[in-house]
Amino acid sequence: MTDSRPRRAVYPGSFDPVTCGHLDIIRRGAALFDGLVVAVSPVSSNPEKAPLFNGVERVALLQAATRDLPNVEIEELHGLLVQYALDRQAQVILKGLRAVSDLEFEYAMALMNRRLAPQIDTVFLMTSDEYSYLSSSLVKEVARLGGALDGLVPEFVAEALKRRFQEGAEASPDAQVAERS
Repeated sequence: MTDSRPRRAVYPGSFDPVTCGHLDIIRRGAALFDGLVVAVSPVSSNPEKAPLFNGVERVALLQAATRDLPNVEIEELHGLLVQYALDRQAQVILKGLRAVSDLEFEYAMALMNRRLAPQIDTVFLMTSDEYSYLSSSLVKEVARLGGALDGLVPEFVAEALKRRFQEGAEASPDAQVAERS
């Protein structure tokens, strides 16, 4: 007997910025579930990392990147992930894995989430091979150094990164000294 209840999943992350690897997981998740909520964390899980884009900007970039996916919603995540998933009537937390090194951390998180909310399952999707090396941190570093972002992020995200790093360069002390010279 099949279960005809709608299946809803939450895909959490910082998405700072959204990459083609994230979009790979989102598109595949949207095909697997009736509804997919992409939950944008307000801050990185690493407190030493300040986000490049604020939550509103990251939500807007994701909305633009997923506008062709009618069963995908983009929201800011506030509070505990499992409570957020329960509040959105999700049965699944979707997590993307790039490499085996991601699994250890994500596995521990999945077990804690199961302890807190046993009715919510965690589903892991391996990213496509072409994105297995890709991370937001690497994208930001390439962008900061003026490298090509083709195939790493959507074009409008690449433009937003270029603008952000140009703004940062204009506001840096080195740029201010150069302007005075």
